[in-house]
Amino acid sequence: MAMKLCCLAGLLLTCGALRAHGADPAPIEPGFDYHSFSNIDQFRVTHLELDLRVDLEGKTITGISALEFKRLDPRATQLVLDTKGLQVNDVSQKATDVLGATSKSQTIWVSRPFHMEKPDPILGSALVIELPPSKKTVESIRIDYETLPTSTALQWLTKKQTARGHKGFLYTQPQLIGARTWIPLQDSPDVRMTYKAKVHTADGVLALMSAENDPSVKHKGEYSFLMPQPVPANLIALAVGDVEFLETGPRSGVYAEKPMLKAAAKQFADTESTLQAAEKLFGPYRFTRYDVLVMPPSFPIGQIDSPRLSFISPTAITGDKSPVPEMLHALARAWSGELVSNSAWRDRWLNEAFTAYMETRLMTAVYGDERASMEEVLGLNALRDALKTQKPQDQVLAIDLRDRDPESAFDEIPYQKGRLFLNTLEAKFGRDKFDVFVRGYAEHFAFKSITTEDFLGYLAENLLDRFPGVVTREQVNEWVHGAGIPADAVLPVSSGFQPVDEARTAWLEGRLAAKKLGPDWVSEQWRYFLDTLPAGLRPQQLAELDKALGFAHSEDAEIGHSWYVLVITNNYQPGFAGLEEYLQSTGRRTLIEPLYADLMKTLAGTTLAKRVYAKARPAYHPDTVKAIDAIVRPEAAERSPEGSE
Repeated sequence: MAMKLCCLAGLLLTCGALRAHGADPAPIEPGFDYHSFSNIDQFRVTHLELDLRVDLEGKTITGISALEFKRLDPRATQLVLDTKGLQVNDVSQKATDVLGATSKSQTIWVSRPFHMEKPDPILGSALVIELPPSKKTVESIRIDYETLPTSTALQWLTKKQTARGHKGFLYTQPQLIGARTWIPLQDSPDVRMTYKAKVHTADGVLALMSAENDPSVKHKGEYSFLMPQPVPANLIALAVGDVEFLETGPRSGVYAEKPMLKAAAKQFADTESTLQAAEKLFGPYRFTRYDVLVMPPSFPIGQIDSPRLSFISPTAITGDKSPVPEMLHALARAWSGELVSNSAWRDRWLNEAFTAYMETRLMTAVYGDERASMEEVLGLNALRDALKTQKPQDQVLAIDLRDRDPESAFDEIPYQKGRLFLNTLEAKFGRDKFDVFVRGYAEHFAFKSITTEDFLGYLAENLLDRFPGVVTREQVNEWVHGAGIPADAVLPVSSGFQPVDEARTAWLEGRLAAKKLGPDWVSEQWRYFLDTLPAGLRPQQLAELDKALGFAHSEDAEIGHSWYVLVITNNYQPGFAGLEEYLQSTGRRTLIEPLYADLMKTLAGTTLAKRVYAKARPAYHPDTVKAIDAIVRPEAAERSPEGSE
């Protein structure tokens, strides 16, 4: 068996056993991917070609994955790839690579022996392919396979889960280690590859990928894609559905189902100017186009970021062209996470920290300092809440994830603590110096995957040593490897919430009418106002807010969420009709899951939650169903772990 496979299995077992007995595990080996079976030190994939047939009705993909790779170790004769929940039917290699034969008329493929290793519940199964010795530096392998219903990266939506309700919808959610559940390949962020793809579908639906998409293509049932820049496997994305396109700029546009298309184009009308602002800050955009796919209502998260095409929740459409954090996040990701990637999932904080920092800078450039500072303060509050629930070892940036699913560490800490770290560096060195550092970082590591140690070395050379006496290595080490918020943190402040505090107090004391509240407030201020109202409001007070400000009719789903938290906690009966509508029309899990949890705290709320959920459940995403089943109908969740019956 390949060395990487044996080492990885041994390390996982050792770390798990040490943790179980309370002992410290062995030190982490920087650059070693503990979440991939692939022997990338012996073979490294450089190019992928896909030929896929998507069956929306049968919820399967049958395909061919052709991998071009370099043999780094001439003695190695086993190529190990990552798979999870895939049925591999055949593996073959070009005859020229096996026999040295040539054919001018056609490429001949020769079957190769292969086997699947015993599956790991987190990592899946290693696909081990026997290869003959070869002195060639570049070789190719082809894998005929099909996906299974257990493929976690493939999200199949029924007709009821879409806006139009008459065709199914597919999208991939491969992060962090889910690419192996729909493509057999080296599923490690350290491996970057270019790719081509041909996707076959039924007529009447459009296929899109995180690659060169032709906005003028017809719904013809066969689509071709090219991604000329090398990207990690987790950034290969696919969507298939009944969507249409509207241009928003010379290199941007939106795809959406027809009922949402015009509103989406209006919401994202400033994409080009935002893209230009990002280029002024961080350097040239390297992926040619940036398009947005607005997802169906059941989409459970804010966004999925991938080069050239971002999948964004319809809750981002607020109707007033207000800032779209999801788009700012996705654009920032083009430099942090796509242009420069983490080498292993322990280094993921680099993606999140730079993305969050760049998102703040974009918000400042496009919408002003006050708006950005309010988002930073809200982010700091979220970080403090997250730190209360995490063990000290999970409060660090370079987190040890060796014996668990890397997705389990997805929370506010790498994002908000990472942003706070970079904000602190900017404050101490000065924005001018730090801007040079950030642009240099993106250029120096362009199209590379780096470790925490790579970053720390670059930081020392280009900031710490160049401008001595400002920040020490010990202070940096405390940020990266220490728990909590370091004492030298430069915390954000915002004047934008002061008028909210004053108005809230005046309204609660009866000195200000609700209709006089915040005529010029923005989304962040309204959310702050609602989230900081005291418990035990009188029905008359809620009725005044309801009548004067109409939160139940807000197109901003975040404001709607904050309002309905008040409705539930204060048992404001006139608000429950709107709550029912909100729960049935919103699929974003972070917005609706807490509402169901609050409802289940009382007998009357439990009755309402069960009744509404029975109606809404068929339109929710499977991940959302799984989470809310555990809250509303735990007995069903126990019987059906995947949230479906």
